[in-house]
Amino acid sequence: MRAVGFDPGLADTGYAALELARGRPAVLGKGVIRTAAGLALEVRLDLLFEETARVLARYGPAFLVVEDVFSAPTVPRTAILVGYARAVICLAGRRAGAAVVSVTPAEVKRAVTLSGAASKGQVARGVQALLGLAAPPRPSHVADALALAFTGLSRARGAGRVDGAARRRASG
Repeated sequence: MRAVGFDPGLADTGYAALELARGRPAVLGKGVIRTAAGLALEVRLDLLFEETARVLARYGPAFLVVEDVFSAPTVPRTAILVGYARAVICLAGRRAGAAVVSVTPAEVKRAVTLSGAASKGQVARGVQALLGLAAPPRPSHVADALALAFTGLSRARGAGRVDGAARRRASG
């Protein structure tokens, strides 16, 4: 089973593809889709759509995983732009025939650290431990995308059951 996690943003969108092999998740690929700030919004969204479609075609996931839209009264423009990026990613997933799975930020944090209030650093270390990586993944968009894909696979595998020992090591 394959999942691709996307951490949406208009400037930088992190993505990560995982496959469940022999009961353990393996990283197939990861990266960042970037759009230039000087381009018109519709051009940036089109580029994001095309690159997202390429990622989905490359990895052929059963589903893609994105965070639920957040509310940000102090930075409403940022929230709107992230919402646009998320919508484009969801549309690309639908067109590619992948199911779209939405998860809350707290669910992602709990899946990789056992705490719904974990910091970005704790999430990165949790992902490192759970996926057997040599170092915490960088940049943070990639770490978040890996956490999203892991959460989706965990949910699909059995209502969020994951390797508790690895999560405990990561949360310390």
